Amino acid sequence: MKNNILLGAFLCFIASVSWGAMFPVANHAFNYIDPFYFTIFRYLSVTVILIVLLLWKEGKKAFRFDGKGLSLWFFGTMAFTVYNLLIFWGQDLLGEPGVMIASINEALMPMISIVIVWLISRNRPHGVTLFFVFTAFVGVTLVITKGDFGSFLTATSDIVPSLLIFIAVVGWVVYTMSGSKFSEAGWSALRFSTLSCLLGTLTATAVTVIVTFTGYVTLPTMETIKIVSPHIAFMAIFPGLIALLGWNIGVGILSPLNALLFINFVPITTLVVSYFQGSQLTIYDFIGTAFIIFALVSNNIFVRMSQRGTAPMLRKRLREVLSLLQKH
Repeated sequence: MKNNILLGAFLCFIASVSWGAMFPVANHAFNYIDPFYFTIFRYLSVTVILIVLLLWKEGKKAFRFDGKGLSLWFFGTMAFTVYNLLIFWGQDLLGEPGVMIASINEALMPMISIVIVWLISRNRPHGVTLFFVFTAFVGVTLVITKGDFGSFLTATSDIVPSLLIFIAVVGWVVYTMSGSKFSEAGWSALRFSTLSCLLGTLTATAVTVIVTFTGYVTLPTMETIKIVSPHIAFMAIFPGLIALLGWNIGVGILSPLNALLFINFVPITTLVVSYFQGSQLTIYDFIGTAFIIFALVSNNIFVRMSQRGTAPMLRKRLREVLSLLQKH
């Protein structure tokens, strides 16, 4: 049991660190290749590896859709087309600041999922949770605007890419929330990951071909592919294959509540890698990241206390403390 917990923690840690490192790595690659073909080359490699693994582990029968083809295509498109194309496109349009903006939005995923569940179920989250959601959004705003909210609103060149990144993150949240549906139907994490990745990557490839015909992007040369091959290899192996499978397995071992704590390592890793790359980081990058981490950890603690029935007692004591302070 203890070994399983350590394995789950290790897998979630590796996944989060890999996701945090992928934005600085991608930023360097975008000096040579556009985000569309960069994404396609990355996930075509991941798809091939996943297909081989699924065939070896579960056989040909695992490639049947079992009447879930449309759902697989939709959720795969959310993850491997909407998320992967838009997040890197937005990051590339923003330039160097896009590295932290993309990373901080990634860390916002747990809070976005709370809002989505609220909208779908019409079940309003607890006020404490909403406070932490608001705190997280404040942190994201600080990173995006660098403390100059007025200038950001007037700079449409920044608003559109930031919106692309946010839509991308929502796409991945939708994909993540769909995983339990297939798990309950008896699908393994490998089978769901492989088939959704296959269909989503095919859609992303079709989009890239269309964008190429419009002239917005051009087919990379062999020299370009050679230059970015180390970047693609890293992105395919760590943030792609290992993070995708490792996260799904780790969540199954630890539970979503425990696994979500590891999302904190995404912006932390991005900050560390960006620092060593010599990127210009502002105080707002650090403060915004701190806001996100505080919100994630605090809400996680609150949820645990609620499950144990200790949250009402805490709220009562907080009110007593506030009452005493007011008297003084």
